[in-house]
Amino acid sequence: MKNLIKKESLNLVMVALPFIYLGYLYSGLPAEVPMQWNASGEIKRMGSKSELWMVPFLLPLLMYVIMSVIPMIDPKRKIEKMGGKFPSLKMMLVGFFSVLALYIIYVAAHPEAMRLSVVAVLLGLLFMGLGNFFKTIQPNYFLGIRTPWTLENEVVWKSTHQMAGVLWLAGGLIMIIAGLLLSGPAMIILVVTVAVAAALVPVGYSWVAFKKLG
Repeated sequence: MKNLIKKESLNLVMVALPFIYLGYLYSGLPAEVPMQWNASGEIKRMGSKSELWMVPFLLPLLMYVIMSVIPMIDPKRKIEKMGGKFPSLKMMLVGFFSVLALYIIYVAAHPEAMRLSVVAVLLGLLFMGLGNFFKTIQPNYFLGIRTPWTLENEVVWKSTHQMAGVLWLAGGLIMIIAGLLLSGPAMIILVVTVAVAAALVPVGYSWVAFKKLG
């Protein structure tokens, strides 16, 4: 048990930080806080401050649980073949959602500090980080570009993830630039377009790659 806690210490700290931060702010928060914003960064919905407790539960804590369970239920033990890369991927995802949760809690307490550009930059960093990991992911049922064609053929899996890695790195960079240089609907449209393309293009590529193999 001690070894497990030591191994997971950084992840557990990142999971705990949003809970600690919200606990620190909670008594000073008004009964209602901003919960949703529109494309212009204006408050769209107010909600009870108790709703904020769902943020650390549904972001860093849920991601930590999911990433901890995946290796245990992987039927072909492919996740284990990632070696030290999987713990690094887990740490990156938990860290991203922890930072996002901290930012959401912060802007709930300081609505004037809401900047959708911050979310765009964080999302861009996540895409770049994931793109860097794609080439190390072995065929499995939980992570990566899981289509009928990648799961059927390891060559297709490898080529698809090599292409997707470059695409997500480029897409993440575009998101960061959009967050720094654009604002409002224009920034959101560009970020969403890039995200959709990053999700769909590898799917189409995997089908074409599979067909080329006959």
